[in-house]
Amino acid sequence: MSGTSIALSIFLMYWFLVSILDRRGILEKYNISTFGPLPILMIRTTKGLKLLDILARPKRYWRIFANIGILMMFAGMAAMFLVIVISDLALYTSFLNDSVPEPGKYNSPRNIFLIPGVNEFIPFTWGVIALIVTLVVHEFSHAILCRVENIRVKSMGILFALVPIGGFAEPDDEQLFGKKEEVKNELPLTATIEEIEAWEEREREEKKLKEIQKGEAASPAREETGNKPEVTATRTQRARILAAGVMANFCVAFIALLLFFGPVLGAIAPLSDAMIVGINESSPAQTAGLQEDMVITQVDDTNITTGMDFLSYLETVEPGDTLRIHASKDDTVSVYELKVPSSSEECLNGVPVGGIVEGSPAEEAGIETGMTMIRIDDTQMRSIASFVDFMEGTEPNQTIEVELLPSTNYTGDLTENGTAVFNVHLAPHPTGGDIGFLGVSYGGEGVLECPALGMSIWMPQAKFYLEALKQIPSLLSEPVGWIILFGLPIYGFAGEGFRGFSGTIAQFYHPVGWAEPLGVGIFWIANSLLWIGWLNFYVGLFNCLPAVPLDGGHVFRDYTYSLMYKFTKNESVSERLSNSITASFSMLILLSFLFMIFGPFVGQLI
Repeated sequence: MSGTSIALSIFLMYWFLVSILDRRGILEKYNISTFGPLPILMIRTTKGLKLLDILARPKRYWRIFANIGILMMFAGMAAMFLVIVISDLALYTSFLNDSVPEPGKYNSPRNIFLIPGVNEFIPFTWGVIALIVTLVVHEFSHAILCRVENIRVKSMGILFALVPIGGFAEPDDEQLFGKKEEVKNELPLTATIEEIEAWEEREREEKKLKEIQKGEAASPAREETGNKPEVTATRTQRARILAAGVMANFCVAFIALLLFFGPVLGAIAPLSDAMIVGINESSPAQTAGLQEDMVITQVDDTNITTGMDFLSYLETVEPGDTLRIHASKDDTVSVYELKVPSSSEECLNGVPVGGIVEGSPAEEAGIETGMTMIRIDDTQMRSIASFVDFMEGTEPNQTIEVELLPSTNYTGDLTENGTAVFNVHLAPHPTGGDIGFLGVSYGGEGVLECPALGMSIWMPQAKFYLEALKQIPSLLSEPVGWIILFGLPIYGFAGEGFRGFSGTIAQFYHPVGWAEPLGVGIFWIANSLLWIGWLNFYVGLFNCLPAVPLDGGHVFRDYTYSLMYKFTKNESVSERLSNSITASFSMLILLSFLFMIFGPFVGQLI
């Protein structure tokens, strides 16, 4: 049985047990309830409520904090609503142009929810840690502001689903949102005289009861007994309480990302750009004990930082030599002795042409993808290192003779040896400098083959990737920076997504400076900070949306009411208008999400 099947079986057994305990009232007996139909337990307690009062003592500062949160909420509200509108318009335009994108992982329903293990972009371990921090910070900031505004908090607790998944604080909804209007029983048209009299009697009794309660609430004796009249939050107080959750998420995101892009990334350095991604059976590499996913850091006394360094060093060895290769895996460096074959076979035996730059000298000369360069002028192309060394010695406007093995579908002229020869006039290099530009990308997806040793080397450009990560904060002064940050775990820099320093990518880096004693612990810190920052940022923005039941929806409705009241001077009319406007926005946002999710599927059917 697979691990997924075992996990699913355990979860279903847990769900079944929760259902039985809930039906028999055992959960209610211990002040535990389920969250809707899901097997998520809300375990309540009144312990710790005094701590809220202690934390809420600097009321002035908390109110300033929440007032800033209201401004941040409206900024996030505008930004999120703008993103939704632009996304809808882009998808609608694609329908008009008959260019609807195919359904994919970016609009998959499972990836709409920020649930670790369900959302394929969020790693389970780091996602759970980040989600717990996000929920606890959000809910407890609501609770603290409730006490600042003298709103009762009935209980606190944890959300539990096999494992703790978050925390919550339960304010008094009637004090926070006001008492819900009771639905009066209308008298049917076919009522008898007796029913009419009984209904009128009930109305008179209810009226008397309300007058008595009103008098008791105004009586000073009520305060002497310790039964203080209930208070209802004003719209300003309610806005502060609701905005506190969003503000807290933004603050945690700022701190976490500040630490991640600052001291943490500064303590991570590239180890090497030479990873073994393939080992041939019975090859010298396999005999020496080398394995896939190992990163080569040193050969004999020469440090290796790239795959090019490794190939360059191999050009200096002779058949029959023994190499001492230092390779790292799981943060452990080991030494492997590898004997170079005595045959004349060489690494790569040429340089494969992996691509041609459009408009380059190579394209104009007729060089095609799939060919293999074996000679340039009088220099044999033994490996990519030979090609790079040769090109670094060229000049713009220099003419070179390139000999290549043709691709299988090549139809041009060939020499007696079956090769294709081109005279190429080099152009100035696009990046500047005094070297010539051919316009050929070598290899295939950065993988270098070395048949003589029986291994394949991958160069992932770890140094440049790390530098790109460090540059993100400097881009936040422009919208593109926020787009990169917002989509980093999903899209990354080129569609690959960046989920942190885990798995294969962690092999290319090692801790330096203050983090060196931590070993792989620095990667745990980095991953936790990345996901705590990103998830708090995302949840904070999402809660800004002007849609009930989100926090932004309630704040939007209250401020819309205030605006309507300035024009109508009528409470009931303003209430109806604000509710209608908020409901319209809520429905519009819901339909927009559904359109973005299901639009591509519909587009494929039309």
